[in-house]
Amino acid sequence: MEDAAGEDTSPANLSDENVAKETWARVRRRLRAELGEDVFTSWFARLELDTLGDGCARLTVPTRFLKSWIEAHYLDRVLDIYRAEERGVERIALFVRGTTTRDAVRRTEPMPAARADAAPRREAPSTPTPVATATPATAGAESDIAGAPLDPRLTFESFVVGRSNALAHAAGDRVARHDGPALYNPLYLHAGVGLGKTHLLHAIGHGARAQGKRVIYLTADRFMYGFVSALKAQTALAFKERLRGIDLLIIDDVQFIQGRTIQQEFGHTLNALIDAGRQVVIAADRPPADLESLDERARSRLAGGLVVEVGNLDEDLRHAILGARIAAVRQTHPTFDVAPDVIAWVARQITTNGRDLEGAVNRLLAHATLTGTAVTLETAETAIRDLVKNREPKRVKIEEIQKLVASRYNVSRSDILSERRTAAVVRPRQIAMYLSKTLTLRSLPEIGRRFGGRDHTTVLHAVRKIEKAIGEDTTLGEEVELLKRMLQE
Repeated sequence: MEDAAGEDTSPANLSDENVAKETWARVRRRLRAELGEDVFTSWFARLELDTLGDGCARLTVPTRFLKSWIEAHYLDRVLDIYRAEERGVERIALFVRGTTTRDAVRRTEPMPAARADAAPRREAPSTPTPVATATPATAGAESDIAGAPLDPRLTFESFVVGRSNALAHAAGDRVARHDGPALYNPLYLHAGVGLGKTHLLHAIGHGARAQGKRVIYLTADRFMYGFVSALKAQTALAFKERLRGIDLLIIDDVQFIQGRTIQQEFGHTLNALIDAGRQVVIAADRPPADLESLDERARSRLAGGLVVEVGNLDEDLRHAILGARIAAVRQTHPTFDVAPDVIAWVARQITTNGRDLEGAVNRLLAHATLTGTAVTLETAETAIRDLVKNREPKRVKIEEIQKLVASRYNVSRSDILSERRTAAVVRPRQIAMYLSKTLTLRSLPEIGRRFGGRDHTTVLHAVRKIEKAIGEDTTLGEEVELLKRMLQE
């Protein structure tokens, strides 16, 4: 088979490994550009090409949940993009890594394009795979709704309190121990990575169970997987009723809840629990108003409770966390000791989050046990060098850019997103678009959507206009550079 240019696109030619890898790399780049960084990272970062041949691209994912979600929401789009890059691909097969039986293969004709917010589709049963038959569907839904286990190490007693997290700790402790109608409903905690919000969620769960309350802790992934499984097993009603029959529902990383049907069910569950006086605790990486992919009514309900930010760790808190972690390690390694000046030095060097602090303690422990020498400033510098020098640069979010620019130019974020065209609003809006293009991996269409649904040509015009203005106006150039530094700190 030849295309118009006379090139061979027969299935046999698709088996070349290098060509297949290059094609897959292009497909991934297009997925990232079209869907945006957040969606790509959530659903496609672990999607891999297994083989390409006979007109079929066989892709693998590590979990059943990812397989179900991609099939229900994105498989047709992946196929369209793949065919745009390689016309010899006629179908996509998706299966979980480690299985040998391929799942049902989807063909292109006649199949409408799937939308990211479409409801999961019920399809006629296909030939069962080991993944599908390992557990009956009803039993799977039952186990999924049972929730994720609580980590026994993550309690209020092991949580180190400082200025940045004192309010969140106090609110969580009060909710866990309160006996009566729900408090601060919902309690909404938001923070960046590694600042302790998940620790607090587990601590709240432990505290509530100690009071005899029925608690379910779910990650966003687990909530979505449970709902999709219930739809497929036709047990969605039982899924909803069991969720709404508990005393405390805890959901972590709610920013990852996607899909119109699942978002609607999340909103209904939230309303039912709150209206019945049951406690809901939610955690995310941003405030409710910035959950732009979430249904507006759900955002409003989340914002109606107590919203608490867990702030960055100051030096005193980092010092205390290091001390507590070292003391915990010493229970199993009695000879492990770190001098106060070394702890203080590490607290000054690692400023990112608690996970890096724990990583530093693990490296110091490894050095001490493997070399049999005491931990000094010199050995500590060697042990944590990768944490200090090779940290990834901060990922800047468009919402952060909009907020900072709005504050800097004395306008509101809603002004920047609005249709207002006064000079006092247009220039900050263009600067925010320029910074979004230079500091994030978002595509122009995605940036346009984040700025009130504007066309990508509007974003391109703004970027070019600010680039030109920076070259002509030194003061503006210095101002934009200052904004960049503030966002990347």
